[in-house]
Amino acid sequence: MAFFRNSIFFTVLLATAAAVELEADQEARRREGDRVTGLPGQPPVNFSHYAGYVKLRPDQPQEQKALFYWFFEAHEAKDVGSKPLVLWLNGGPGCSSIAYGAAQELGPFLVQSNGQLKLNDFSWNKAANMLFLETPIGVGFSYTNKSTDLEKLGDKITAQDSYAFLIGWFKRFPNFKLHHFYLAGESYAGHYVPQLADLIHERNQNSSKDTFINLKGFMMGNAAIDDERDSKGMVEYAWSHGIISDKLYHNIMNECSFTPDSNSTNQTAATHCEEHARGFTLAYSDIDIYSIYSPICLSSSSNFTSPTLLTATPRIFSMHELWHKLPLGYDPCTEAYANKFFNREDVQRALHANVTKLSYPYTPCSGVIQRWTDSPSSILPTIQKLLNAGLRIWVYSGDTDGRVPITSTRYSINKMELEVEEEWRAWYHKQEVAGWVETYRGGLILATVRGAGHQVPVFAPQQSLSLFSHFLSANTLPSSRS
Repeated sequence: MAFFRNSIFFTVLLATAAAVELEADQEARRREGDRVTGLPGQPPVNFSHYAGYVKLRPDQPQEQKALFYWFFEAHEAKDVGSKPLVLWLNGGPGCSSIAYGAAQELGPFLVQSNGQLKLNDFSWNKAANMLFLETPIGVGFSYTNKSTDLEKLGDKITAQDSYAFLIGWFKRFPNFKLHHFYLAGESYAGHYVPQLADLIHERNQNSSKDTFINLKGFMMGNAAIDDERDSKGMVEYAWSHGIISDKLYHNIMNECSFTPDSNSTNQTAATHCEEHARGFTLAYSDIDIYSIYSPICLSSSSNFTSPTLLTATPRIFSMHELWHKLPLGYDPCTEAYANKFFNREDVQRALHANVTKLSYPYTPCSGVIQRWTDSPSSILPTIQKLLNAGLRIWVYSGDTDGRVPITSTRYSINKMELEVEEEWRAWYHKQEVAGWVETYRGGLILATVRGAGHQVPVFAPQQSLSLFSHFLSANTLPSSRS
């Protein structure tokens, strides 16, 4: 009998080992199939990059749901094994981390007006292995075959799907499983990043070695993290930078309620607030709210219009259609270049993208996401929880962004009532003041980047790479020109 039991045990053990080996072999083939070669317009490089899909419901083939990624190994082959892994997320909700983050900001290849790709001398893959993800479904090339999935989207689903993606991605790239792992992002990623970090932290408590994610911290730029303080700070920034009048500023501050759960019963006050909000929107209608001193895209050859802005509409401005038509741009026309590039069939083939032949064109911000079912008014409690858990958290702010300005971020961080460890001071890059920084006890750092807009790496590529490198190494930002 003992022999019989042992035989069954070893048979099951061998079958399990064979199944694991088979799955690993299948993922290795998928990984090699995702390797990008022959990308149109790409300059020669010595690092490998991969692009493709990770299915979120691999056991339910009739319900296809998949997120699209683009992964760049570290710039130097010798560094791939030692550099950390970083997942970058853009905001919206509904904007692509590939069309923005990878192709316009911090990836190694920046899309140019002629359809070529320019090598980015300050790509963040010089400091880390960089993973860009289009999340949630409906963004970029990420897809579902159930239209009802698009009606259920919100912060919670986005975190759950992004987590499922990571579990699947690490199966395909097991060599990165033990790397130090960080999250980074900007704008509405002020929701995405902490919520995904929180989910990883919670799941890690009861994880197996196959599902444990070696999360060490996260970094967010011009991040929407608290509705009330984001809105107040935005109005104050516009006034202090001469964009709105004293009268309009005082009218908004006195007659509009910024609290997320306020529903004014005073119809006169509500009507006045709507008028003031429209005046605020008009003040920004001819400039780029995301970079107030930059030109806007006036090119006659670019008739592209993004279907949505880069971060969620403030509550008091959401009723105004004009808000959704504010000009934006950072080349100032790079968004149009990216839109054209990723709609090319030869580019899609090289990236193994659009395999389901989506019924709509690629856009940097999704035009098919019409509803967002949940969005907490404040992410500060989540940030505090993760700070208490020992994660490294850096928040940075380009100081010419009018949409999620430094005033908003300072108000939000001050709300946490953290103890200051090192007072506000300048930090330097190449002997010039790159911005200012304050360090808080417990591991949170707030830094500004001087002269940069909402997409900091676009305006200050050298400084942003320096900031990123210091974050990863946990080194103090330089305090002098030397």
